[in-house]
Amino acid sequence: MDTARVAEALATDDDARARLQRRVLAVVVLGQVLGGAGLAAGITVGALLAQEMLGSDDLSGVPTALFTLGSALTAFLIGRITQRHGRRVGIGIGFTAGGVGAIGVVAAAATDSVALLFAALFVYGAGTATNLQARYAGTDLAAPAARGTAISAALVATTFGAVAGPNLVEPLGSLAGALGLPPLAGPFLLAAAAFLAAGTVLFALLRPDPFLVAAHLHRANPGVATTTGGATGPGVIVGATVMVLTQIAMIAIMTMTPVHMRAHGHGLGEIGLVIGIHVAAMFLPSLITGPLVDRLGRVPMAAAAGVVLLLAGLLAGLAPPDSMPLLVTALALLGLGWNLGLISGTALLVDATTPDNRARVQGTVDVLIALGGAGGGALSGVVVAGAGFPALALGGGVLALLLIPALFRARSSPSRAV
Repeated sequence: MDTARVAEALATDDDARARLQRRVLAVVVLGQVLGGAGLAAGITVGALLAQEMLGSDDLSGVPTALFTLGSALTAFLIGRITQRHGRRVGIGIGFTAGGVGAIGVVAAAATDSVALLFAALFVYGAGTATNLQARYAGTDLAAPAARGTAISAALVATTFGAVAGPNLVEPLGSLAGALGLPPLAGPFLLAAAAFLAAGTVLFALLRPDPFLVAAHLHRANPGVATTTGGATGPGVIVGATVMVLTQIAMIAIMTMTPVHMRAHGHGLGEIGLVIGIHVAAMFLPSLITGPLVDRLGRVPMAAAAGVVLLLAGLLAGLAPPDSMPLLVTALALLGLGWNLGLISGTALLVDATTPDNRARVQGTVDVLIALGGAGGGALSGVVVAGAGFPALALGGGVLALLLIPALFRARSSPSRAV
């Protein structure tokens, strides 16, 4: 399909542009439903699998660190590939790599190879990065006043697969056992199939490519775009700060929650329930969060993210370890705070860029997000081993509040979006 010809037709036909945007969102939603199922495996049992294979809690945060480091590299590459070849190619390659990594994790569990486990988790991180990168695809052709809503459509679609994944831990474990594999490898069987299917759907159906169409439209009429600055403008810096801090706080607490629960007698079913509710809270509120980001502004919603994450850390740190209701509430608040931060931060970032630099900047910022998550995941096990889970949870909540001072810079920006 001739992208330039499509862009030329859309330049004078707002209805056609709206129809294409709806089609893009439909394809992104389908891909995210599949991708979400793959995302849940590492969140739910990655730390437990490492704990089982290593026989130690000290390094149980390493799996999250590895697949977030893999996510960082993938985010960088997807940003560059997308800038040159469009969303379809970048996202298709990313999900495929994630599926290959999940297959490697299963093979590592089957052979009890720690070296292969760590290498495969690094590659598996490509799926995590791609799942997040796909949220940008919904914004390429969206009107500036509807970008938060477009982001929310991509994120809420992730809910269906991501929530189902943790709650399938036990049946997938039974399936793995029937195949002669360790039970904790079961969720990665689902991840492999889900990521490969997501990559196939997006590569095949995301036509015409929304990023390439948006780039042609911008070159034909640069004044159409609404931005708050260039690649290093305040919108980029503030948006990146919001997303990085929320990612660190969320990853650190989430990573060690399954280990904390298992140490206090909770079974895989209870762990799956808590993480499933947490993941639902990460994505499902997008139905409301996105429109609120568009209506109330990026900055107020980002500030709300810091407050909610603080509450989550306080509750997780102070809750008795045998209290399922309090653990569920704490992890739900943790997911909600991350959701508020990701959507408001993403909207700030999109507002601050044009198609000439957007994908490249988005990839770079997602590298920082992934590295922040890697640091939080790697240190979480060490903190818990040295000071306990309550200290980790309280520290993560307090850290999230640091995003609020950064928001004062956004208030000085001339953009109407803040």
